[in-house]
Amino acid sequence: MEIEIERSVKEKSKVLVVGGTGYLGRRLVGASLAAGYPTFVLLRPEIGVDIDKVQLLLSFKQQGARLVEGSFSDHRSLVAAVRQVDVVICAISGVHIRSHHILLQLKLVHAIKEAGNIKRFFPSEFGTDPARMAHALAPGRVTFDDKMVVRKAIEEANIPFTYVSANCFMGYFVGGLCQPGKIIPSRESVSLLGDGNVKAVYVDEDDIATYTIKAIDDQRTLNKTLYIRPLENILSQREVVKAWEELIGKKLEKTNILEEDFINLIEDVRLATYEKIK
Repeated sequence: MEIEIERSVKEKSKVLVVGGTGYLGRRLVGASLAAGYPTFVLLRPEIGVDIDKVQLLLSFKQQGARLVEGSFSDHRSLVAAVRQVDVVICAISGVHIRSHHILLQLKLVHAIKEAGNIKRFFPSEFGTDPARMAHALAPGRVTFDDKMVVRKAIEEANIPFTYVSANCFMGYFVGGLCQPGKIIPSRESVSLLGDGNVKAVYVDEDDIATYTIKAIDDQRTLNKTLYIRPLENILSQREVVKAWEELIGKKLEKTNILEEDFINLIEDVRLATYEKIK
């Protein structure tokens, strides 16, 4: 009896990552494997002959992950995949295809509800806490509204959850000096958003994945929001720019973007990205 108790304490939850070939998803798979969790990755037929994604999935398998077939167009396959694990982490991205993202997440919620065995669900959030963004302006606001729709479905289905909020992905923001649509810093000029003094939290994507995995069996995070807020990473755009200027030994030419122009810029970036991925 004592041996059985000891074994159950050491046994780790089985983790299914949905969207494992994506920007954050691949990091979540890596962090789960590194932490020693039995890791499953949803293999969706929709990837077709995307050779990069196929090779990535094969590399996961070589590292010890198990590929589980399932499709959002086949409810039974999703339920079957979910029933093989204890924890589901969704990392599908939907910033640029709004209705599609909601639909996929709600389908996953319905599958988890029917399966009835999941101890923890991490929906695709990871950014700014949507529950604190009622003041947000369009077009950015629609993303937060969508996440609240998913949250409502999760809680109404009584699915145990953890929401992860890390604010800004460092790779997307810091490299481009916090300018929408840019990921490589200029050595000549920078556009400041307003006065450039508003602070934000920038978190490395690998750290987001690591702390998400750490939360899996942590009862303190059950049915709660996990905030990842490294104090040294809370910076204004001007502070980010200053760090870059010190690194290159040169002052950048600065201009300011007004609120209306900024909103239009965000919409232009969104539409341009959508055109690329259609």
